[in-house]
Amino acid sequence: MFCVGHNTYMSTYETDNNKNGAGPHPYRQPYDNASLTVKSLENIFAQCGDFQKREINIGLEGRVRATALWLDGVVDGGSVSNDILRPITEGARLAGAKSPEDCVTLMMESAVYSNTAQRRETAEETLDDICHGWCAVIFDGINTAVTFEVRTGNVRGISEPSLEKSVKGAKDSFVETLRINTSLVRRRICSPKLKLISAVVGRKTLTRCAVMYVDGVADPAVVEELMRRINSIDVDALVAPGYLETYIIDNPRSPFPQVIHTERPDRFSTQLLNGRVGVFADGLSLGFLVPVSLGEFMRVSQDNTNNFAVSTTLSLLRWAALFLSLALPAIFAAIAMYHQEMLPDKLLLSMIQAKQEVPFSIAVEVFAMLLSFDLLQEAGLRLPNPVGDTVSIIGALIVGQSAVEARVVSPIAVIVVALAGICSYALPSQDMAAAIRLIRLGLVALAVFSGLFGVVLGLCLVVWYICSLESYGVNYASPLSDGRRGALMRAFIRVPRAANKYRDPDLNTPDKRRQR
Repeated sequence: MFCVGHNTYMSTYETDNNKNGAGPHPYRQPYDNASLTVKSLENIFAQCGDFQKREINIGLEGRVRATALWLDGVVDGGSVSNDILRPITEGARLAGAKSPEDCVTLMMESAVYSNTAQRRETAEETLDDICHGWCAVIFDGINTAVTFEVRTGNVRGISEPSLEKSVKGAKDSFVETLRINTSLVRRRICSPKLKLISAVVGRKTLTRCAVMYVDGVADPAVVEELMRRINSIDVDALVAPGYLETYIIDNPRSPFPQVIHTERPDRFSTQLLNGRVGVFADGLSLGFLVPVSLGEFMRVSQDNTNNFAVSTTLSLLRWAALFLSLALPAIFAAIAMYHQEMLPDKLLLSMIQAKQEVPFSIAVEVFAMLLSFDLLQEAGLRLPNPVGDTVSIIGALIVGQSAVEARVVSPIAVIVVALAGICSYALPSQDMAAAIRLIRLGLVALAVFSGLFGVVLGLCLVVWYICSLESYGVNYASPLSDGRRGALMRAFIRVPRAANKYRDPDLNTPDKRRQR
């Protein structure tokens, strides 16, 4: 049993569906004092066209009457008929029931085919079950209900990842159903040490969340702090990743991402085994992982499958792309405006010749091209796939070539901005790329006013800010800021798998060793 805050949670390998152990509901509802009767529940579900009710006689003799309640579309109609209504109305299975209490006892003792049954004695618990895909059989005489899990199977099937392409890895991805996502992780970590803690977020949506970690590997302080933050969320709804992410990170106002998003179960499982803690939310097809650091956003899942020399080379290229995407436009603007003596003579003459007929300054050119590039990217993302691809490719070619031919911008400015944009696409995390695009505008502004001195000052401020961030006690700049031997090797160099025997020391894992 794991207790945090005002809720009590149980791990799934003990009894995942035993919601009697889940403690009181974290949100007060208008129906907290409602009585557990059919009439009361009908009033609560008034004007709900999908609310279904059927009165039934227990057994053929019909000594006891009950009422079955469920939400159409949330439950599987065939399971309600075959697994609940049929055994209840058959004479043999409940023939010995002479009172409602006898019926409840026999139904809890497997007189009904459903694999999960719960006895409920409050309207709050019964309503929560009905809204989450359970069928409730209510006995008005004793104000008691027995609920059975019969969720519908009409959900999106498991498909290939669309954002994180897999070459050698698995081809499945998370979906919008919480229990399917947790099962994908359990297939990879087949151990009772994989723990799952349940929670509910959202006053109106009552969205179920699951926190997963490997006992003995994850830092218990991180698990406790994450559960405290989730339990303290007091919002109406959780329908998008930002609704959850904003409340579980250390610095919500920072442009840098502080949660790892992944749609791949293999990556999620690998990070759990590394010592991180994962979060799922019903309705979201992403897994969240904490704590994080800058170096983790520069890694991809293919690093674990490629040769260590190939992975090291690609890792160095990604770090180079990070620097070029951040600083290249600012460095170009600073040199072109203040430090022309740093350029070779032939390159300087070529730039002067191309700039003679351009009416705008270097600053206007760079800012205009950066904003145009971002606009084209947004247009490509928001439009449907076929149209979006056409707009981004043809728009970049035609607009860039037309601008150069019309002497609106110089060719070198187009090349620099395009190269910076391509480098941002090479970053594994698009959230990190978005933060870099925002910061480089500020660096260009510093370059326009102060030249390379402003660029260096801006880069120093960025490094200082990154070093000041933390994620659940882990410095955001680690392992670059560790000061430990081999820290740079962990950030840039991929050693052979057989030599990588220890987990990341920054995660403070109780079990430091991953292999012998």
